[in-house]
Amino acid sequence: MKEANVLRFLKKLKPYNIIKGLRYLKHYGPGEFFVRLSERMEPEEVPYGPWYESHKASSEDLKRQRRQHFSYEPLISVVVPAYRTPEIFLREMIESLKRQSYANWELCIANASPSDEGMARVLNEYKSTDPRIRIQELSENLGIAENTNAAFSLASGEFAGLLDHDDLLAPDALYEIVKLLNEDENLDAVYTDEDKVTTDLGEHFQPHFKPDFNLDLLRSNNYICHFFVARRTLIEQISGFRKEFDGAQDYDFIFRCVEGARRTGHVAKILYHWRTHKDSTADNPASKMYAFEAGKRAIEGHLERSGVKGARVCHTSDYGFYDVTYPVQGEPLISIIIPNKDNCETLKQCLDSVIQISTYKNYEILIVENNSIQQETFAYYQTLEVQDNIRILTWKGSFNYSAINNFAVKEAKGEYLLFLNNDIQVISPMWMEAMLANCQRPEVGIVGGKLYYPDDTIQHAGIIIGIGGIAGHAFLGMKRSRTGYLHKASLQMDYSAVTAACMMTKRGIFEKVGGFEEKLAVAFNDVDLCLRTGKEGFLVVYNPHVEMYHYESKSRGLEDSKEKVRRFQDEIEFMRTRWITLLKNGDPCYNKNLTLSKWNYSLRA
Repeated sequence: MKEANVLRFLKKLKPYNIIKGLRYLKHYGPGEFFVRLSERMEPEEVPYGPWYESHKASSEDLKRQRRQHFSYEPLISVVVPAYRTPEIFLREMIESLKRQSYANWELCIANASPSDEGMARVLNEYKSTDPRIRIQELSENLGIAENTNAAFSLASGEFAGLLDHDDLLAPDALYEIVKLLNEDENLDAVYTDEDKVTTDLGEHFQPHFKPDFNLDLLRSNNYICHFFVARRTLIEQISGFRKEFDGAQDYDFIFRCVEGARRTGHVAKILYHWRTHKDSTADNPASKMYAFEAGKRAIEGHLERSGVKGARVCHTSDYGFYDVTYPVQGEPLISIIIPNKDNCETLKQCLDSVIQISTYKNYEILIVENNSIQQETFAYYQTLEVQDNIRILTWKGSFNYSAINNFAVKEAKGEYLLFLNNDIQVISPMWMEAMLANCQRPEVGIVGGKLYYPDDTIQHAGIIIGIGGIAGHAFLGMKRSRTGYLHKASLQMDYSAVTAACMMTKRGIFEKVGGFEEKLAVAFNDVDLCLRTGKEGFLVVYNPHVEMYHYESKSRGLEDSKEKVRRFQDEIEFMRTRWITLLKNGDPCYNKNLTLSKWNYSLRA
């Protein structure tokens, strides 16, 4: 969007929104502000309003749900701290509970506005007509954390869920929670997708379609948020909310719940509606900076309880989103493995960038020569071999990316393996430290980076299973200046796979899973390695601070012959056969409501 168009748009806004826009302009600066605004103003490929209306539970769905009985039907206590709640908001919130298709619930409200006669009248009216509604009258406002704890004290359910006093639950919210609890008895916490709704409930917008439990995304942002339900014994075990985290009390609470939970489940449906109005942080994040400081402390507390020492948590330019920098432990040897065939200028650019830009120095480089024919290539190799930390290995067979790298690993001396394409150009000096720090974490198996095309569009920011049939890159072709859907292109998070054009793993894990699958000579070998690593219980982490240019497999050539096309089709069939269940169920690091035909997290039509 051109700046003139943006300015014309701003003139149409209400005075409050203009003030908010100026606040954001000051925060981001002109260039970044216009990038963010243009992202926000782009039309939806699939408009959410009609999509929501066609996907929400129908009256027939709700009738069927009301007739259904589960083998396990726990009482769910919905906990609400209420303070100066407008009467219409209070009624609409309570009515959203009364419309639930699952009937075994109780509503526990702590009223922190003792002098508000209108609130007292509404609450007494509902309490007198429905025994499931329980009210705790507080003598004063204790703050949101203590008000919530007071509401918790009323709860007798096996599970308790959090609902803000001016928000709404979808009528099938509790039904879907209980349905999932019946499918997995080890779940101690469950969360759902959510959207925002205007004050008058006239428009649903900004849906948040979430992945299944994603540790690194949670450390970057409270993506779980609403609707969150946890086992009451777990809540009692962690002593509920803590008032020192007011403003980010949910974030701190969720961290402590998921730390203690056996398993955390996710219902991939919009079941919570977050009402936005003038004073809501949902619509004006700059208004409550103290809340974001509390969020930072919540992450720090979580890291400390998790035994992570020396990590640093920083705010990003987007309020409510954070970056965790992990410490590098020691200075272990990293083996950088680079397959190569001719294109010595491309290889030279890659090696020069590694050697000249990298701040980490304890590495060796293994170049795997594969059927080069140009004399200048071998002459260049001779200049490299005089360097102590560079070795030239020779693979005499035909091109097989998996076999070449497996061969090189046997010759590598490093504790950590870094697979790198020869058409990579490093542009972030501390890229190896960033990868190593994540890879050293005991729960992490593989780390990948953020790669750009030469025109400063994104080539790789994680891989989504199912896109294009098997797997595809997230945010492919998006401008480097953009952050993508809910800033995911710029956040550390867990993916099911990352590209081996720049990938680090522990040698022990690589050997445990059997290395690259040599039946996948060209395509999907990195995806398959990541999936097998994930199957062993290790995380695959995307780190956006590992930045480099990728000139897209110059030395390999195109899939332009009948033999290459047939091989590619065979590799597709191999992946479909091996990972059929995952492909059917959907990528747990994505969301089934999002498209598999594009990279941009747009709605599935």
